[in-house]
Amino acid sequence: MSARSDFKPLVRLFLAERRGMLAAGLALSCVTLLAGVALLGISGWFITATALAGLSSATALAFDVFAPAAAIRLLAISRTAARYGERLTTHDAALALLAGLRERLFRGWAQPGAAEALRARPAKLLFRLTADIDALDSLYLRLMVPLAAAGAALLAVGVVLGLMEWRIGLGLAAGLALAGFGLPLVCGLAARRPARRRAYGVERLRARVIDLMAGQTDLVMAGRLDAQRVAVAEADRAAARADDALNRIEVTASIGFGALSALLLAGTLLAVAWLMERGAIDAPLAALAMLVPLAALEPFAGLRRGALEFGRTLLAARRVGPRLAARDGHALPPRPPAGLAATLSGVGVRHAGRGAPVLQDVDLQIFAGERVALIGPSGAGKSTLLALLAGEIAPSAGQVTSTPGTLLTQTTELFRDTLADNLRLAAPQADDAHLFAALAAVGLDDLVRALPAGLQTRLGEAGLGLSGGQRRRLALARLLLRETPLWLLDEPTDGLDAASARHVLQSLRTAGAGRTLVIATHIRREAEDADRLVVVKDGRVVRQWRRGEGGFAAALHALRAD
Repeated sequence: MSARSDFKPLVRLFLAERRGMLAAGLALSCVTLLAGVALLGISGWFITATALAGLSSATALAFDVFAPAAAIRLLAISRTAARYGERLTTHDAALALLAGLRERLFRGWAQPGAAEALRARPAKLLFRLTADIDALDSLYLRLMVPLAAAGAALLAVGVVLGLMEWRIGLGLAAGLALAGFGLPLVCGLAARRPARRRAYGVERLRARVIDLMAGQTDLVMAGRLDAQRVAVAEADRAAARADDALNRIEVTASIGFGALSALLLAGTLLAVAWLMERGAIDAPLAALAMLVPLAALEPFAGLRRGALEFGRTLLAARRVGPRLAARDGHALPPRPPAGLAATLSGVGVRHAGRGAPVLQDVDLQIFAGERVALIGPSGAGKSTLLALLAGEIAPSAGQVTSTPGTLLTQTTELFRDTLADNLRLAAPQADDAHLFAALAAVGLDDLVRALPAGLQTRLGEAGLGLSGGQRRRLALARLLLRETPLWLLDEPTDGLDAASARHVLQSLRTAGAGRTLVIATHIRREAEDADRLVVVKDGRVVRQWRRGEGGFAAALHALRAD
């Protein structure tokens, strides 16, 4: 894959989001450079001309010091203002773009299918949202901006020296372009591999340190604590070796730019001496001609830094770009015919890395307003059926239709935030009264009211601060706030004591009136209100019983009691 295709989604985003501000930043960088070149050149001309004019009283009295002094002051003010505007504009645009990029990336990973795949590598999203996004600021600030300024510098050198002698202007501009762009290119190519190694090394180091800190108890119990320490030290050494390689390249690049500056000035000096010998220019113009190339070197030094980071930037673009360019992993299920909440026709599901299908040849209709209990042994495919109906995964075969639904998984997902904000994930506009009503339905309102901060009580990571049962009930309260016609519940009261479970189930009956409920369960109390029992075994629907049919009571009685 070429770098051009890697950067295409990012460049498209840049142009779509902040085109005007990005262009203004590039323009201001060119103005800053040109003002600096003009300031240094005119200052050199003015100092030399003033010194020569002072050699005799006649020329001193005739020499106009006011116009050049005014020009120098104007250029100094212009350069300062342009530099301030450039920094303000470019950094504001870059930071705004990176913030928008983080949001888009997060939304992309939250799409059905993508989020499920991400659960196997939870640190991946963290690295993409932090290290990779941060690396992309080099694309604009250290590559695009210096490139624009370098183009302005070449134009200044070519025009100023070309007016004195077109062959000198063309030759020096060509030499500056060849060396000024060639050296960063060579440095960038040399730094690509160590830059990638450093990125991977830092990620491994962060991941292993997190595992060491968060999993100390498990590591001690497994006798792996010392091994984990060794792994952390090795990751640190690998990152240090990559840093050392990058530092060597940077030092070499600095030496190269120093040599470039010396050669450029030597060439300019020879050219200026030749022009003075021919009488084409005088001493003040010679001073101007010497200083213009010197000022023109500034953006090439900045480009060198961007080139050294190009390998890291390219790696970040390759990892982030596909998520931006890709569409959803699959579309949400289409709507079913009137009177139905969901249908599955000849549905099969295969998970990557598993030989046998998780589901195969499943045919099932769920009517609007019906309460269905999926029962069967663990691993039979009940949770996969719920994920299909929710649109979290796509079928490998067959067709699924479903009305919009809310899925409550077996895992309780809570965030390091306030109780209120954890609840408002389901209903962002809900006021405190609605939140307390949902908490009351699951028996948590008295507990929350007794807390000093109430709804503003902050939870720790994964809901730390609440017991397992309280976390489960908070997740159920969040479900009650969702106004979807289909609720998909995966063992909703598992882990609750019998009294709490009965209270929650009564609340589900009341709040779920008129909704379609599909519950995957192996507990009798959760299936007692079902209109139909659907038995799932080895990835197939093997039997169904409606309430009142023979076998319904026996199947219900076979489930685990409270």
